[in-house]
Formats: sequence, structure tokens, C-alpha cells
Amino acid sequence: MVELAYNGGPAAAESLEIPEWPRLNEASRQYVDEALESGNWCRNAGGEFCDRLEEEFAEYHDAKHAVAVSNGTAAIELALQAAGVEPGDEIIVPSYSFIASASAVPEVGGVPRFVDTDLETYNIDLDHLEAVITEDTKGIVGVHFAGYPMDMDRLIDIVEDHDLFLVEDAAHAQGTEWRGEKVGTFGDFGTFSFQESKSLPSGEGGIIVTDDDVLAERARIMHNIGREQGATGYRHYKMASNRRLSEIHAALALGQLEKLDEENRIRERREELLLDELEDIDGIETKPRDDRITARGYCLENFRYDSAAFGGLSRDDFIEALSAEGVPVSDGYEMPIYRQPAFFRNEIGRLLPDVELPDYRHLHLPGVEELCRTNVSYGHRLLLAEEEGVRSVATAIRKIQRNVDELLD
Repeated sequence: MVELAYNGGPAAAESLEIPEWPRLNEASRQYVDEALESGNWCRNAGGEFCDRLEEEFAEYHDAKHAVAVSNGTAAIELALQAAGVEPGDEIIVPSYSFIASASAVPEVGGVPRFVDTDLETYNIDLDHLEAVITEDTKGIVGVHFAGYPMDMDRLIDIVEDHDLFLVEDAAHAQGTEWRGEKVGTFGDFGTFSFQESKSLPSGEGGIIVTDDDVLAERARIMHNIGREQGATGYRHYKMASNRRLSEIHAALALGQLEKLDEENRIRERREELLLDELEDIDGIETKPRDDRITARGYCLENFRYDSAAFGGLSRDDFIEALSAEGVPVSDGYEMPIYRQPAFFRNEIGRLLPDVELPDYRHLHLPGVEELCRTNVSYGHRLLLAEEEGVRSVATAIRKIQRNVDELLD
């Protein structure tokens, strides 16, 4: 008798109804309407909503400064430039993330040095980090991957011991806290994305936060084509790009910020429920629970899959079977960043023509390469589903494990 939905049986996760995303709330609608009616759609013409977004986002993070920018990639590039990256400076970057976490470095003239990934947390491997620091290392870009924070206790000690700057890429982590402090506020800069898949979306957009007055002033000048803050004329004090956020996007993000905490609390409760369900399933490895994580933000979430516990069924076949049962999952980032064609010598060499580059194409880091073979990802909006639907994720996995012979015949 056929049991698995992949083979025509009934889906185990029929009760899993995942909300549409992004979700428009009344505050965002009102603020966007006000911005449209104002006629000041560009920040240079006014800036009321960009100003408000910066003030409220900084206050939300208990940070002194925030600078709204056009997207999360621009946020990292701006942070690196404001931190003083010069041509040839070596910057340590993650091997598992969206490409911008590393590609921002050569875009501003730095040389990326990849660090391996911790299999349990998906964040940078801090043992390997200490091993790859050299006298040429100037800073670190570290990602709070999927909203699960890096070990900030140990990371800050490493940063201080080696006199490095730290950019926290918190694109996935709006609302995450470490020991009661919002991530993005431990390093020199925190960078965030408002791309529409994020838990705080405005279609496109981003922001940086810092407590350093000097760095904040540099960032403000550099995000506005080298103009002084508030200036609209044609006097430019720094060689810089245009990374301004529009008033329309700022208004949309401002309204989304108002519902972020409530949605994160729902996600956190649903994730706790799901972890309880998954922890007893052989072959499914979830991230460790850590009491130092006092609040979670989300973009996506992950678990690792051991095919041996499923009769040798491949990870990709497992993903197909689970998707057929009604659980939308994927393999996430399918390769380490250093394997991306953008990091082949002919590509990255165009940005750094006079710099001796590592041979990224032949780099092998065991942690991230295993993760790319075993990872299973699902989006944060799954954690906004009703409890019964979230429980059905584990039900579907157990069903596949119990009937795996249907897929192996």
C-alpha cells in the first residue's frame, strides 16, 4: 500500500497553512500613503520617514546611531568603508551565508579570507577563526546566521585580543538578543537587510547601527555621495557612492518594525514546539538551545539531515519527499561562498588586480562542505503557522522515516 505523498499517498502536513509573506499592516499602509502625499519621495527632498526609521531602529537596539541605506549589501559595504578598509586589507568572512557577506569585501578593496562554519550553529567556527588570523588581518564580518547569534562572549574576546574591527551581519537577525542585548550592537557596526523575504521587510532596504560617533559620521557622509549630513548641494567631501534609502521604503519599514516583536514571539513559541517534536527523531539534528540567547529573530531556520537514519535516502530525495508531504523545504545555500564563480580568479581579480589572492577555487573547509551536503532549510513564515500545522512537520518526517523503503525500491 502506498503511504508517502511522493508516491501518491495522502500528505501528512495538510494542516500546515503557511501565511503569505510579506504581510502589509495598517501602519505601513498609512505611512506609505503619507510619504506619497508629501511629494518627498527621495530623502534629499525631505527625509521625514528615513529620519524616523533611523531614530526608532536605533532606539529599538539601544544604539546611538542608525543610517538607513538602499539594501543589506550596501549596508555591509558602507560599514567596511567607514571602518577604514584600505586596498589589500585582509578581512575574515564566513563561508556559509548569502554572497554579500563576503563579496562586500573586495567591492571596497579588501581581500576576503574565509573561515569554516560551525556545524551545530551554522555560524563562523571560532576555533578556525583564531587559527586564520594573521598580522595582515584588519577585521571580521560575522553573520548571525538564520537569526541564531554568534557566541558574542568569545568573539568579542578574540576581536579585542587581536585589535580587529567587527561588522555584525544581522540581516537574518532582526530582534535577536544575546544576554539581553540586541545583536548588531556588540561590534563596530551592525548591518541589517529589509529585503522582502526578511522578517522586517520593505521590499528593498537596509540599515546600519553603531555607538561610535566618528564611525556614524563617516557612514552618513559616505552613504550620500560624500555630502555632509542634510546637505543637498554639489559639494562632496568623500569619494563615495549613493546608498540612500527612499522615503517610500523607509515608511514601509517603519510600519513593519511596529509588528516585529509580536511576530517574533509567535515564531519563537512555534520553534520551541517544533524543536520538542524533532529532538526525538533519529537523524535530524537541530541547533543547540543556549540560555544566553534571550530573544530570537528569524529569516529562515535549518536542521541537519543524516541519511544513514533514513536507510541511505539522499538529502535531496528527502527534501523532495518532505515537500510532497506539504512541508516547503530546500537545501538552502547549496555551496560555500568560496565555490561561487564570482570568486574565481578571473572575476575577483578584476576588483583586486594588483593583490595576491588566495586560491579560493581550490579551498576546502570541511565544516561548511559537510553542511552543504546535509542542510535542510525552511522559511521563517512557517513558524507563523498554527500549532497543529507546525507539529505536522515532525509528523511528516516520521512518516518518511517509517516508510522510507517506498523511496528506496
